[in-house]
Amino acid sequence: MKSISIRSLTRGLTRGLICAGLIFGLAACSSKKGSVREPATLQDISEPRLQPRTAWRVNAGDGSDGRVSGLRLHLEEDALYTADVDGQVFAYARDTGKLLWRSATGARVISGPTVNGNAVYVGTLDAEVIALSRADGSELWRQTVSSEVHGAPAADGEVVVVRSVDGRVFGLSTGQGLPIWNFDRAVPSLVLRGNSMPLVGAGRVIIGMDNGRVASLSLNDGQPLWEQAVAVPSGRTELERITDIDGDLLDAQSCVVASSFGGELACLNFESGQVQWRRPIRNYADMAVSSDKLFVTDEAGTIWAVDLSTGAAAWKQEALQYRRLSGAAFHAGYVVVGDFEGYLHWLDPSTGAIVARKRIGSDPIITAPVSDDERLYAINAFGRLTAIETRISTSSLDP
Repeated sequence: MKSISIRSLTRGLTRGLICAGLIFGLAACSSKKGSVREPATLQDISEPRLQPRTAWRVNAGDGSDGRVSGLRLHLEEDALYTADVDGQVFAYARDTGKLLWRSATGARVISGPTVNGNAVYVGTLDAEVIALSRADGSELWRQTVSSEVHGAPAADGEVVVVRSVDGRVFGLSTGQGLPIWNFDRAVPSLVLRGNSMPLVGAGRVIIGMDNGRVASLSLNDGQPLWEQAVAVPSGRTELERITDIDGDLLDAQSCVVASSFGGELACLNFESGQVQWRRPIRNYADMAVSSDKLFVTDEAGTIWAVDLSTGAAAWKQEALQYRRLSGAAFHAGYVVVGDFEGYLHWLDPSTGAIVARKRIGSDPIITAPVSDDERLYAINAFGRLTAIETRISTSSLDP
């Protein structure tokens, strides 16, 4: 779960305080103000459709050490990349888990890594962006921005884009980290602690902001192209008016999907920002997409499948409510989410039925898993990184 920062007043409150409980406590936030709900008890899967097995497992440092962070897994053809809060950045072989290189940056890394071209980028609590060599992890450059970089950097071509928690967005040169442009928007007095990763491509960068709006900027010079409200603050208290867009934006066909903690999921036209559809779902986690559906977990732990064309709900799964689910992944034709007890759950994308389950440890899975054609990769809050292969369960085969 993310935390809250009250800027100018009492900066640094945790999101757990909203729920009147600890981030990893046994009680979870509910949608009713001031109440808590017990996490759903897991039910046996009578006929598992898949048999997940561990292909390899490593300890990737301390992970996020249970803290709110923008640390993530980044999968590329040459390696699987991750980082920890002690400033270590790792590259692992995808097939065996062999450590290819480890870089000790000496920084308080809080976001990334992001891989683009020949570089690996991370952000720090001390307002730094660090670029490392993709080949061996040696440092290429580091640049200071205005405040901590809680969202993973994004890069395309000659520009790396960075959001800082004070609402500023910076375009830096990928070659030396020199400032090219900046963009600034005011930040509400009460926000969730965390930032979504900028979405870059086709000469643009699209930003989800703490005020519930999405902005499209020119990648070359940072000039605004359009700005659109996804959620509008409402309610009597500052808590009720939180509208942060903290889950990563998703490029889905010609649509940019953005989700707000204010309670709106919206599909925006990439060129104009015009809203193509909206759906009332309160979310702060990363989303996954198939050819025709969007998969999103809401604040209560309900998993939704939403039609990409219309925004209509195809199904919802409530059997994992209040288990503080990770963002979703799409692997081998199934939807996968992690939970606070270290379980991974596989769901049928057509019906939402839970068809398989595997535990990779007892610690929470906060970061969304990633996948390729062969494996699913998941990391828990304290750095246990696991590669999982799946095969069809013999019990699900026709005789």
